[in-house]
Amino acid sequence: MAQRCDASAEHDRFSSLDTATVRAAQLALAGGRPGMRGILAFIGPAFIASIAYVDPGNFATNIQSGARFGYLLLWVVLASNAIGMFIQVLSAKLGIATRQNLAEVCREQFPRPVVWVLWLLSELIAMATDLAEVLGAAVGLELLFGMPLAVAGLLTAGLTFAILGLQRFGFRPLEAVLMSLVGVIAGCYLVEMVWVAPDWGEVGRHAVLPQFAGPASVLLAVGILGATVMPHVVFLHSHLMQGRIPTLDQHQVRRLFHFERLETIGAMTLAGLINAAMLIMAAATFNATGNGDVATMETAHETLTPLLGPASSTVFAISLVASGLSASTVGTMAGQVIMQGYLRRKIPILVRRLVTIAPALVAIWLGFEPTSTLVLSQVVLSFCLPVALVPLVLFTRRPDLMGGLVNQRATTLSAVCVVSLIVGLNAYLIVEALGGG
Repeated sequence: MAQRCDASAEHDRFSSLDTATVRAAQLALAGGRPGMRGILAFIGPAFIASIAYVDPGNFATNIQSGARFGYLLLWVVLASNAIGMFIQVLSAKLGIATRQNLAEVCREQFPRPVVWVLWLLSELIAMATDLAEVLGAAVGLELLFGMPLAVAGLLTAGLTFAILGLQRFGFRPLEAVLMSLVGVIAGCYLVEMVWVAPDWGEVGRHAVLPQFAGPASVLLAVGILGATVMPHVVFLHSHLMQGRIPTLDQHQVRRLFHFERLETIGAMTLAGLINAAMLIMAAATFNATGNGDVATMETAHETLTPLLGPASSTVFAISLVASGLSASTVGTMAGQVIMQGYLRRKIPILVRRLVTIAPALVAIWLGFEPTSTLVLSQVVLSFCLPVALVPLVLFTRRPDLMGGLVNQRATTLSAVCVVSLIVGLNAYLIVEALGGG
């Protein structure tokens, strides 16, 4: 019982709303006029989850894709975002219906050996995620201020702790800061798009025309998928929705899911536009000017100055810092949810942070090239996606767990196709690699 109380307290610290906001939200669920406070009550969880879809791993894969292949893989970015939107809707639905997060449901439904394996793989996910986020923010700070990368990595960890410290004032201030950082990223890429003036005809064609250009493009496509569909926020989104707004009956449960689905569509659409803008900027700036060998974020930063002016490279670095800090904060939150859900154990946030940040700091100190390391981390995440997706599909199709929110047959079929697509891409990548492709 003490462990369950601990879990409840941890959830309250993460996602509780004030009493007045909850009352306004419940008025909306009952069919009344909620007012602005009630509307805002439904905004937050999906936008927090969407931060992971615009993290530095996306910068690495999207810039490499645009620089090397132009607009060719734009359809992969858009398709991956649509997949992410679908998955996050399922994750939110699980949290609403069961009032548990995905890790907690796994613990209750699977045998203990399976739970331990899933937990270990999920910890690998958390480390690969933090590798991308800390490296990205550190590179951004290095580009902005010229500080050594190792110092920038430590500063990133400190700033992340400072942002997480806002939880002592309630979860809403933390939500506001994280959503503001998403706004910074979106604003930076809106400015970049005005500067680069892309070929919109080519943008439209490659947005809907599936194509590859050899194994290298397939590797980047898998990296884009790994960078876009993030397994750790599948756990986090379900957590943020469990008991966030109390419901009185099944009608209110369905209404709550309706509102959260709308929020998820809005948040993920914004994330998708940002990702598309990253690739379009790289294609219009680097590929179109014969700079297709731009393979790192540092080179991208240096190349932007002569092509678009010094302000463009500064805007790029600012967006990278905002992305890394916000995504690193979300990654730490997700790591806590994963450990608490699988093991029903909490560890101090400092220890939690040190465990997940260690691989990133080691990579920096050993002098690994940041962008290549980022792309590799995204491929690792793509291989680990089934750890989150398979249980999610299995649970959301069960009426005994989901009640009135159980998947329809078409939804389950679509989910199976999504997981099969991801596994198939990974299998193709392995075959190409073993064959020397």
